[in-house]
Amino acid sequence: MLDFNAPEFLVVAVVALLVIGPKDLPKALRFLGKWFGKARGVARQFRSGFDSMIREAELSEMEKQWAAENERIMREHPQPALPAPQPEHFATEDGDPVMVEQPELFAAGETVDEPAPAKPKRVRKPRAIKPSEAAE
Repeated sequence: MLDFNAPEFLVVAVVALLVIGPKDLPKALRFLGKWFGKARGVARQFRSGFDSMIREAELSEMEKQWAAENERIMREHPQPALPAPQPEHFATEDGDPVMVEQPELFAAGETVDEPAPAKPKRVRKPRAIKPSEAAE
């Protein structure tokens, strides 16, 4: 971009000192620094947007290549389709669904144990009031 060497930079500094003056030179340099910072931020944002567009284009191109390769592999090595489930296994003759008996969780005559009762909560003693707090 810009290529400044030491003598050129020294000439620019002397001209700026003569034109702007020693009193306003720090303000001018601060103003110039802010504008350079804003310009670099805009350039960085533009570059990151451009990079993300390139990355998305590359990804879409790779997805197309993968899809074409997958299609080629599927053509070369076809898989037999699984048979569809037969409706007679899932419905009665009149078309109603078959109801399945619910499994028993406990054997006949077995009882369910009651859970243990919860412990009572501990009650705290009230805090003693200090004489200095009572005066307030």
